[in-house]
Formats: sequence, C-alpha cells, structure tokens
Amino acid sequence: MSFIRTGMNVGFNFINKLVLTTSPVIELKQKNRVHDYSQFVWGSDYVFEAINGELGGYMTGQGKGIKPNDYIILQRGSKSYKYQVEEIDYYCDPPDMWMALLKQVLVEL
Repeated sequence: MSFIRTGMNVGFNFINKLVLTTSPVIELKQKNRVHDYSQFVWGSDYVFEAINGELGGYMTGQGKGIKPNDYIILQRGSKSYKYQVEEIDYYCDPPDMWMALLKQVLVEL
C-alpha cells in the first residue's frame, strides 16, 4: 500500500510542478493592443518625426498603458498608417507622456 501512495504522490508532485511552471507563462501571454491616434492632431496632440522614408519614426504623445509590441494607428491626410512600438520611454512629469520608436507595419485587408 505504501508503494501505491508513494507512486501517487510522485505523480501528483510531477503534475503540480508542471502546472506551477507552465501556468505563469500562459498567463503572461497577452495580445498586443492597438491604440488609435487617428483622431488626434499632429503637432498639437502628438508629434511624429519620420525616419527611413516614413517606414518608421519617433513619436511623442500622451496615453497610459502603451507597451513595446503594441500598435499605434496614425492618420496623415485621408490615409491611415499602422505602426508597431519598438521601444517606449515614459516621462516622469507628466507620467502619461512618452516617446516611442515606431516601425510601420502592413495593414492586412
């Protein structure tokens, strides 16, 4: 009887370790968010400085919760452009102001 209990304990311990080591990884996976700045005014609400022939650029703006790999939608004229946040640094004051390095991505139709 003790052999069966030991075997079961080993089995439960293995399952507990498996759950404990894989669960946090699953919880950390989040979808990249899209932040729509298309209704904001360039020069007033944000500043975008193009680099690499407008395939990327530096943007300074305000907003909370923007993280690397998130997306930002900007509008120039009648066209919308989608950029992915490569890097972002928040200012100390005001704390929701940031500067980010953006890379243009193709919009899937």
